[in-house]
Amino acid sequence: MKTFFKTHEDASLKKELKNILGFRPSDLSLYKTALTHRSVREGADENNERLEYLGDAVLSALIADYLFKKYPYKEEGFLTEMRSKMVNRQQLNDIAIRMGLKKITLYNKMDGSLKISQIFGNTLEALVGAIYLDQGYKKTSKWVKECVILPYMFMDDLESLEINLKNKLYGWANKNGKQLEFETVDEHLENGRRLFTVAAVIDGVNIAEGKAFNKKDASQIAAQAAVEKLGITGTDSIVEEHLE
Repeated sequence: MKTFFKTHEDASLKKELKNILGFRPSDLSLYKTALTHRSVREGADENNERLEYLGDAVLSALIADYLFKKYPYKEEGFLTEMRSKMVNRQQLNDIAIRMGLKKITLYNKMDGSLKISQIFGNTLEALVGAIYLDQGYKKTSKWVKECVILPYMFMDDLESLEINLKNKLYGWANKNGKQLEFETVDEHLENGRRLFTVAAVIDGVNIAEGKAFNKKDASQIAAQAAVEKLGITGTDSIVEEHLE
């Protein structure tokens, strides 16, 4: 009976994966690992962190190759910035959810801290790692281009996208004579991982906070929230209302 249920589950997963990937996996165990978060499997050979590490490197190389060929006359700085925009954690997380990975990722749904992390973007990277091991570099390259880049990454939009909102906030603060600081207001363990809360503080006023599993991501989230809250692209009067 146990074997029957396992076979049924495997067949169901293969079907789900074919809908997302466009092909049937050869080594299903790789994809099971890619879809398993450490919140439900602690072992290094059971969760997707090793595959995420591999997939991150493969995806970065494939995107670098794509950009190199798409922009033959652009300088290195432009290409590097575009690649950063394309592999941005929030961007990959959004793509993963739109692809349907959230529905088939195995994670602890009772863990509230996972709601503010980018685990589905990490799962997408792990999936790239699994495809690379299962199908090889050439097929992975084709899949990334046809199933990730072309349907979800629009170059014209990305060219004008500003991803370093900390720099934008610092620029605004300098221009308007404000003192901006990013302060760590809390850090504690959440299921074995350190969760940071960082605040964007302007002239001593806590404007907005961001939470993440590293300070860099937490400060970027805080900066984004501050930019939106202050209406920096609008008039100064909007900003002053929040600073009073």
